[in-house]
Amino acid sequence: MGSEGYLINQFACVSTNQRDDEWGGTFENRIRFSLEIIRAMRRVVGENFIIIYRLSMLDLKQEGSSWSEVVQHAKAIEEAGATIINTGIGWHEVRIPTIASVVPAAAFSWVTKKLKRCITIPLITSNRINTPELAEKCLRDGDADMVSMARPFLADSQFVNKAKNNQSILINKCIACNQGCLDRVFKQQRATCMVNPRAAYETEYPDNKAKRQKTIVIVGLGVAGMSCAYYAAKRGHLVIAYDEANLGGQFNLAAKIPGKEIYAETIRYFEAQLSLLAVDIRRNHKVVFEDLRDMYADAIIFATGVTPKKPNIPGIDHFSVMDYETAINHKAELKNRVAIIGAGGIGFDVAEMLIEADTENTVSRWYEKWGIDIQYKNRGGLLRDVVDHKPERTVYLLQRKDEKLGKNLARTTGWIRRLTLRKAGVNMLSGVSYEKIDDFGLHIVHQGNNETLAVDHVIVCAGQQSENALYEQLRAIGQPVEIIGGAKKAAELDAETAIREGMTLAYKL
Repeated sequence: MGSEGYLINQFACVSTNQRDDEWGGTFENRIRFSLEIIRAMRRVVGENFIIIYRLSMLDLKQEGSSWSEVVQHAKAIEEAGATIINTGIGWHEVRIPTIASVVPAAAFSWVTKKLKRCITIPLITSNRINTPELAEKCLRDGDADMVSMARPFLADSQFVNKAKNNQSILINKCIACNQGCLDRVFKQQRATCMVNPRAAYETEYPDNKAKRQKTIVIVGLGVAGMSCAYYAAKRGHLVIAYDEANLGGQFNLAAKIPGKEIYAETIRYFEAQLSLLAVDIRRNHKVVFEDLRDMYADAIIFATGVTPKKPNIPGIDHFSVMDYETAINHKAELKNRVAIIGAGGIGFDVAEMLIEADTENTVSRWYEKWGIDIQYKNRGGLLRDVVDHKPERTVYLLQRKDEKLGKNLARTTGWIRRLTLRKAGVNMLSGVSYEKIDDFGLHIVHQGNNETLAVDHVIVCAGQQSENALYEQLRAIGQPVEIIGGAKKAAELDAETAIREGMTLAYKL
């Protein structure tokens, strides 16, 4: 592992190797550590054992390796006895995203291609490659000899078999959320996958049929309901599922946020699987009490999700006020001065949507935004002068708590979201009290000072409330009801928990 800022990478990098002996100083001395490791391994394992060296091809840090040093190091690694070189991108300490969903697909395969013409041993490309088609494109375009994947196999252990059988549509794609894998590891929990909760839980939830087929009714087809319908049908149950609109729930909103477009793939996957399993899906059907009062079912499961919470602020019914669902679904109608009440995950989503330019979000624009020098003229592959393009909109992101905004965002992606808003000039204010909303704007008290934010819109992202009234009605008359997802607990709504609850309940039925 000679990349991502780990020990071997630190020896090679001038900014971290301050030694003045034979292991430091000149570049030849700094890479000696990596070469001695390879030579020692080769002596022990013999000529026929495969040694893969992960080389930091793009440090993405000041005083990182230059391109000529990367090439020199790769040639020395080949000569020392490595069989294959894998691509490492960025140091963990660097504030440039490399594996999150905001990173364009195969965004770093260009650097592997650049090195491929310099050495003779096979090269592997990596980072944000999550479909057979994308892997094939990398190989066809000569970016690399092989493609490295990790998280895609957590998302779908049958990835290769499905690709082999031309069933790409049935692949559960990794959406690079990091919530089930890396975020859990950092909390010392078992690594799994948000979109595939059976990952690393296969023995607790074996892929087998239930002892007796049951009739299961599911109300609501957000991610919790889709998950429950999928696993229940897979276990052999007869599943009837209702939704007042279409499949996806809150994920339909998430997929409209810049950098989260791939969330639509999770909806696509579940829809394809539910069709394959012959689940009776009844779309655009708002279930009422009379529909279920006398219905026979072994279980009626409510996954009816949440509705936006309406805070008690004078003027909350002013024409300038809207909830986050309305704002996301009608972005084109929003004007240029906006205040967002609530700085949780959804508040950040809305802010990111508002600052995104209406122009095409190209990969080259993404490189420019994060200061990545794809010409590799500078050390570490960084642009010397990064120009932040300020958005046309003036955005205020506000919260009542007097603490860092986004404090509870996911560990591996929260910093990206905070940095994105700072770079865009979003006004992020904490410790705010809301006085009133009127024709002059949003009146607040911030740090003891009265202020009026003269905005065109006030978007409310102040939490959600569970949609569970029908569940309570049916429970009262003794129907066999269960409840999962946001309908069960709206506070700190979490898609990973919702999908896992859907699976867990399906195994309990």
